[in-house]
Amino acid sequence: MGEQGFAAQERTAVLERMAREHFDILIIGGGITGAGIALDAADRGLKTALVEMQDFAAGTSSRSTKLVHGGLRYLKQFEVKMVAEVGKERAIVFENGPHVTIPERMLLPFHKGGTFNAFTTSIGLLVYDFLAGVKRSERRRMLDIQATLEREPLLKREGLKGSGSYVEYRTDDARLTIEVMKEAVARGALAVNYAQADRLLYDEGRISGASVTDRVTGKPYEIRASLVINAAGPWVDTLREMDRSKEGKMLRLTKGVHLVFDAKRFPLKQAVYFDTPDGRMVFAIPRDGKTYAGTTDTVYEGDTAHPRMTAEDRTYVLQAINGMFPDMKLSAKDVESSWAGVRPLIYEDGKSPSEISRKDEIWESRSGLITIAGGKLTGYRKMSELVVDRAVRELGRLHGHSFRACRTRHIPISGGSVGGSAGWDAFVSKQAVAGAALGLSPQTARAWATRYGSNTERLFAIAARSMKEPTETEAALPVEVRVPLLYAMEEEMTVTPSDFFIRRTGALFFQIDEVKHWKQLAIALMSEHAGWSAAQERQYADELDAYLYEAVTPVESEKQSGVVKAI
Repeated sequence: MGEQGFAAQERTAVLERMAREHFDILIIGGGITGAGIALDAADRGLKTALVEMQDFAAGTSSRSTKLVHGGLRYLKQFEVKMVAEVGKERAIVFENGPHVTIPERMLLPFHKGGTFNAFTTSIGLLVYDFLAGVKRSERRRMLDIQATLEREPLLKREGLKGSGSYVEYRTDDARLTIEVMKEAVARGALAVNYAQADRLLYDEGRISGASVTDRVTGKPYEIRASLVINAAGPWVDTLREMDRSKEGKMLRLTKGVHLVFDAKRFPLKQAVYFDTPDGRMVFAIPRDGKTYAGTTDTVYEGDTAHPRMTAEDRTYVLQAINGMFPDMKLSAKDVESSWAGVRPLIYEDGKSPSEISRKDEIWESRSGLITIAGGKLTGYRKMSELVVDRAVRELGRLHGHSFRACRTRHIPISGGSVGGSAGWDAFVSKQAVAGAALGLSPQTARAWATRYGSNTERLFAIAARSMKEPTETEAALPVEVRVPLLYAMEEEMTVTPSDFFIRRTGALFFQIDEVKHWKQLAIALMSEHAGWSAAQERQYADELDAYLYEAVTPVESEKQSGVVKAI
């Protein structure tokens, strides 16, 4: 994969190389925005380094509603330009990575006395289709009561008037981030996780890099660059404080919580987007034998790195679900798992809280620190293009360098070389046959193909190797767990068990019983490969156990957030 690998065991070599060389840009932040900037910059020929203080996508980029939105909700605020931009970007994200993003029909029911009616829904979706450039097969359909209940029999019947049907794109947000990051590395970027920028460096008042601590080894490194880009998501203001440039606009964090149920308990047939009595909108989405629902939207002032579900959050989402699906009578004991994430929104002194912006903005400080703040998962590629355009102009001004224009509109992300959406079904079928030839079940081969896309052949190679001569520890794990874990360590810079079970697979959210069952053997395998001490094994096991506990156990208040941190 490119000049520098992306294995967990290469982290130290990557950091040492970063400290030896000088870069055009240093990106601080390894969420979707930082990953997108790294890919665009590396493809244009900029010498690019990226550091992330946690795991890649550990913040907002693994804790969203897991939808590449078309921006329908922004029509309510008459954000016409945003709907048009976001809708078009959605199609690009899908075509460049059909293995991590799939179209899914969404039902928008309307009831007597609710926010929507047949007229407003029909007009709204029609305008949305037009603005977002929605392709013919995915355009809105209006359904009567009978057709609505055929699509989703669990819906509240009392007062039901009908529904609108439109298409959203479901994604695995953390895998989208890691695949973009891997593509950036394949094109020459250097990227490393668990590397915390704890001090900014300056030459004659101009920012020139950062002092970074490897949180695994404790070793410090100084990384120098012509430009430093602050893409730290919820932490952008922390870096602006380091730069002494936090003024005017700043972040306000809000928290969103999602609950997960087994599909046997909440057998939703199709995704539903519905309004609540307090005027908010909630999603309920079937996924991989589970149904998840959310989200909340509350001001958050707790631990940025570790938002938690409170009892109040859980009650709110349960009430919303039971209001729209009254026969379900879901309670706290039905919640299998959950996640909480924070949204970094932009707030300006002197404005009311209702004027907090969900748009993205780019700021440049007197020292030259470039900050990208706000924004949405769907718009990551366009946001990245704007940031790199600005960086290219600045590098031209500073050093006379010139670089090619942005090409990411047409660059498949890692795993995305499957012939686009048109070739997707044939690709998956072909992988099922190839997997069967290795002795894998067709289900396993298909599952890998739909998660890893064109990188599935790498998993097949690892499977062939590990089935032929497995170590005793490897042999104890089934191939369905062992191979993705080996791949994650060797090619996705997976450092901890939590990295694997939360962000590389999403298993802690959607297969929590599997995590509990295989965690000890997985930790043993990781330890064997990484050479952990007994103390490190215990730390990593404690961290994973804490996340398993928190997935189902709320805190009473935000102030109680906190987890046993292994790094």
